[in-house]
Amino acid sequence: MKEQAIGRNDPCPCGSGLKFKKCCLLNDQPAATERGPTAAVTLLREALQGQQFASLAEAQAFVDNHTRHNNRRPLEGFYGLSPEQMHHFLHFPFTSRGLIDVPEILGSAPSAPVLRLFSMMVDAIGDKGIRTTAKGNLPRQFCRDAAVAYRNDETHKDITMSRTISSEEDFFDLHVTRLVAGLAGLIRKYKSKFILSRQCKSRLASGGMAAIYPQLFKAYIEQFNWGYRDGYPELHIIQRASFYSLYLLTLFGGEWRPQAYYEDCFLRAFPDVVDEAPPDGVFSPEETVRNCYSLRTLRHFVGFFGFGTVEPISKGRFSREYRVRSLPLLRDAVRFHIVE
Repeated sequence: MKEQAIGRNDPCPCGSGLKFKKCCLLNDQPAATERGPTAAVTLLREALQGQQFASLAEAQAFVDNHTRHNNRRPLEGFYGLSPEQMHHFLHFPFTSRGLIDVPEILGSAPSAPVLRLFSMMVDAIGDKGIRTTAKGNLPRQFCRDAAVAYRNDETHKDITMSRTISSEEDFFDLHVTRLVAGLAGLIRKYKSKFILSRQCKSRLASGGMAAIYPQLFKAYIEQFNWGYRDGYPELHIIQRASFYSLYLLTLFGGEWRPQAYYEDCFLRAFPDVVDEAPPDGVFSPEETVRNCYSLRTLRHFVGFFGFGTVEPISKGRFSREYRVRSLPLLRDAVRFHIVE
């Protein structure tokens, strides 16, 4: 049979769900070679040796079956996931029952920075609502009071803020929480006030924050743009691979590990993301990806949602070195069912 050429915009044969040009086009990357088109074609050639087909349809059925088998084979570069499983991780994490389970209500009361801030908002809004600013943000005095409470909380005692709180954007964690809560349909604006939605009141009444957390979690992954929090390139695969990062934390988060460990794991699975990061005169493309991954995934996601502790290694104010360890909330909020 004549092999069909793979176009740059065709789905990658590795099964990742990405276009070929965004995934395994560059075959000189070690991880890509393991699961990329060169290896796939070699395996297909070997499988076709000695085969006799009565028709083109029979041959196509053989190739399809071979491809399905390979896409279900666990890969070392994916840390035990198959290409088919990775496809679900990237594109259908909330609907891949049997592979990933995200409870609608957690089994116990969760604790996370995002929930601490949301709780403050709920208390301030109450039954009467809280008036918005002219820009449609939370009022300045509330932001200042929330910042003081947040910094004084023992859980967040290492939090520092570089400037006076004059607006919601000056307390960016609070700003992000408010935006995500809006995307999740938990709060809304009505007659120049923020009010709690009916859904929010119902969930608070039925399950408290254990029923609220999954809504914030889902909105943060599916609707909020992670790049809004930083000045790095888009690098959408970092956000799309959020469940893969949680899977890695489930595997390796039982003990303290440096941030570089998780950066290495991510780059092993998605080496071509480096080609999407332009050089900036200070950092190489790989350094940019690593810095972006650690900030977006480890600090702004894993830490912010209470999945793990992300702790500075040095005491320097602008330290970029962290160590990471999982917290019990991870196994309560996300359950993986990986069967080889």
